[in-house]
Amino acid sequence: MTTLTDRYLAATLRSVPVARREEIATELRASIEDMVEGRTAGGQDATTAEREVLTELGDPDKLAARYADRRLQLIGPAYYLAWARLMKLLLSFIPALVGVLAGLLRVADGGDVGAGIGTGISAAIQVAVQIAFWVTAVFAVLERTKIPLHLPAWSVDQLPEDTAGRQITLADIAASVTFLALVIAYLPMQHFRSFVPTDGDDNLPVLDPALWSFWLPFLIVVLVATIGLEFAKYRAGRWTWPLVAVNAVLDLAFAVPVVWLMSTDRLLNPDLVARFDWLGEGDNLNLVATAVIAGTVLVTLWDILDSAVKAWRNRT
Repeated sequence: MTTLTDRYLAATLRSVPVARREEIATELRASIEDMVEGRTAGGQDATTAEREVLTELGDPDKLAARYADRRLQLIGPAYYLAWARLMKLLLSFIPALVGVLAGLLRVADGGDVGAGIGTGISAAIQVAVQIAFWVTAVFAVLERTKIPLHLPAWSVDQLPEDTAGRQITLADIAASVTFLALVIAYLPMQHFRSFVPTDGDDNLPVLDPALWSFWLPFLIVVLVATIGLEFAKYRAGRWTWPLVAVNAVLDLAFAVPVVWLMSTDRLLNPDLVARFDWLGEGDNLNLVATAVIAGTVLVTLWDILDSAVKAWRNRT
């Protein structure tokens, strides 16, 4: 009759290399017998002693892994930190970037805004899943083949800076850069797909196409420079007077042309104004222009004053 020890040995040996099974079986059986004899010598029943000894040895698969020097984790401590850092880096921007691009392409291809949002979300989720799977699979293979990563050794120079007094956080910069990137993308895209409803399939740009001769490229350059300023702000960690000056110049470089073009009826596409009858009624167009100009001036002044106040607070 098969004993518990025989069953335990069979369960253990099935997970170890064939070449070592006889050696491990002999060694493990002898250990079990010695442990059982030690307990029975103290007056314990042999059956109870055998059961307790095998329970103490634990799961046979774990024991087999120790004999075979096989790791029981997908990614162990030697590779975990590198895996986690790479995952955080890739997932922090790639799914969102692909989602935005996929959504924009869907809309540019004739889909409505809802279809573009759905396509973008679906693409972002799929990319995130693919990144998580393949990065984890690669590190799991590295774990089992024990290929060294040859990463630089840690030193105190890698300690993060104290961010307790940082005025400008990564979240602030990410939000600003994302907004600016969307505005930059929309300026040329609205010439092909503006989302303005029309009677037919024709596209109706919001801004006057004549502005492409100078003003729209100029505004795009200003927005790109503003993105550069955002990175400079994050690097500095706080507002400084040189950053305030550059911010004011860029704000005015964008606001002044917008205000001038709007006040001279050169910003909006004339066909857009003609498309909506209510814009041509009474002073409606002037009211829209006044709202745009007032909003632009207020936002610009607020941004300049806010940056100046924060820089002034840093004087000490």
